Amino acid sequence: MTTDLFGPVRLGPLTLRNRVIKAATYENAARRGEVTDRLIDFHVRHARGGVAMTTVAYCAVSPEGRTDGHQIVWRDEARAGLVRLTEAVHREGAAISAQIGHSGPVGDPRATKMKALSPSPYFNPQAFTRTRQATRADLTRIVAQHGAAARMAEETGFDAVEVHIGHNYLASSFLSPKLNKRNDEYGGSLENRARVARDSLRAVRDAVGDRIAIIAKMNMADGVPGGFWLDEALQVATWIEQDGSVDALEMTEGSSLLNPMYLFRGDAPIAQFAQAVGEPVGTAIRLVGKRFLREYPYEDLYLLEHARQVRAAVRLPLVLLGGVTSAAGVQTAVDHGFEFVAMGRALLREPDLVATMARDSSARSLCIHCNRCMATIYGGTRCVLVEPQGR
Repeated sequence: MTTDLFGPVRLGPLTLRNRVIKAATYENAARRGEVTDRLIDFHVRHARGGVAMTTVAYCAVSPEGRTDGHQIVWRDEARAGLVRLTEAVHREGAAISAQIGHSGPVGDPRATKMKALSPSPYFNPQAFTRTRQATRADLTRIVAQHGAAARMAEETGFDAVEVHIGHNYLASSFLSPKLNKRNDEYGGSLENRARVARDSLRAVRDAVGDRIAIIAKMNMADGVPGGFWLDEALQVATWIEQDGSVDALEMTEGSSLLNPMYLFRGDAPIAQFAQAVGEPVGTAIRLVGKRFLREYPYEDLYLLEHARQVRAAVRLPLVLLGGVTSAAGVQTAVDHGFEFVAMGRALLREPDLVATMARDSSARSLCIHCNRCMATIYGGTRCVLVEPQGR
């Protein structure tokens, strides 16, 4: 090892105890939009296991911006629980980040009882509903709500916010030429399509200044024909750097709406999803699931080659996501100029993996990338190979 991988490192105004961030993996542990003991226990386990910062996923900036009806929305009723959550994580010596955003076309109106918003009208085959085109007034409101969410995150003890502009959530859907067919100031040119993302990040920076860290989670590629791809991502990353609105970028890929496995790689858990959602949707998933849950071969650090191109384009600190499973992988990321790594499935399998790697540089994750954890989001996200914790 040529670098102290597990020593302190700066992220904006923060000093994190190491380079490993627990990636946002939707917990489905909030209830009625508020923090539960189960949600606190989930993040305490990861904090106790040695991560520098754990990310709460995900906290919607507005009620229609949820992907299900239980998710946290930034409102006064949630405030006391959020304070309990941040204080519990801090007692374990870790920092805590809130992933904030608006689900856009990924939202499920069956759960939220509100129309999902998108750049242009779109039929969501997962929800079997048509979205509503976001108006200028909607977008002005949502941008302001990003700032309000960040302000409340600061007030309730979060050390950072991760602004979600990936996976074809609202800001990402505006970036996509496939989903954005507008001919106003929010459509057409890349500069116009990037307006929602950049305005949202600016609202966050204006709200919290440099008092907490700001990360943007941004797609490098949607993984669908006609979607947002790396050449445009390089330009958007450059603009975000010039805007001065973030302290780091976490580069991701895939579309929760159209091609989720492009991010995850490995096995497609079609049978598990079909069982989890029940009938009649389960039968449909068994029949046509392979069209939606396409399989891509897994390899360690599978987003590195695309992310290296972003690394060459900007000087901002970068978080490498995707197949980080060992101390050797963390070292490779650092050697290629990445300041941080984000780990998701590996930490679901072993919440104490970071502490293990710090003790033993040869340690690597036991995760087999079966991806059956994906289907557990309906009942509480976990690794199915691990005995369930207290519920």
